[in-house]
Amino acid sequence: MTRLHVNIDHVATLRQVRGTKYPDPVTAAGLVELAGADGVTVHLREDRRHICDRDVKLLRSVVQTTLNLEMAATEEMTEIAADLRPDIVTLVPERREELTTEGGLDVGKAADAIRRTADAVRSHGIRLSLFLNPDVEAIEAAAKLGVADTVELHTGAYCEAADEDLRRSQLLTLRQAAKKAEELGFRVAAGHGLHYGNVGPVAAIPAVEELNIGHAIVARAVLVGLQAAVREMIDRIREARA
Repeated sequence: MTRLHVNIDHVATLRQVRGTKYPDPVTAAGLVELAGADGVTVHLREDRRHICDRDVKLLRSVVQTTLNLEMAATEEMTEIAADLRPDIVTLVPERREELTTEGGLDVGKAADAIRRTADAVRSHGIRLSLFLNPDVEAIEAAAKLGVADTVELHTGAYCEAADEDLRRSQLLTLRQAAKKAEELGFRVAAGHGLHYGNVGPVAAIPAVEELNIGHAIVARAVLVGLQAAVREMIDRIREARA
């Protein structure tokens, strides 16, 4: 069964838009767990545009499943992760100007920063995941670096494909990348842009063990409620794996 980790960043986005104390992402984390999610994902950004330090501290104390902290490989974030001790740290590239993470890590360019962060978090028993484009060379570079046990494949190109032929091509790329990652000994996760209409083919990839999905679930929750939205996504994933 493919695990679902729900990214609750956009619950915090709604709060930050009006500068209120609600909706509270900590409450949202409890609800997604009650609905059957296998984990909670948050991205603590340098500019704290949604999730903030208070959130991650409280989430660490209340999340009963798996807490996945997405972050850049910076000294500040590394210190926070070492203190917080989430179950998983997922290293992602980060630019202040982007609306959302636009691509995978350049493992070659970021190798030194990745190693420094990896040494710090792994010494506390924290699993390390690298967010990568579904590119065989990137996956091989991650394997050569030898610091992560998981790779999360960026599904944006598949989700944003303009036509069915391109979508099939991108799905094949994801399948090949997932297979290569599995062969190299990685656990394989995937995420970015997945929604109820396109999650099935990705969930059906045998090597993919985990999906990180946020915006689509939070958007659906506006209409049907958070627990119902999570359960609907779990149903889609189960149907795809059946």
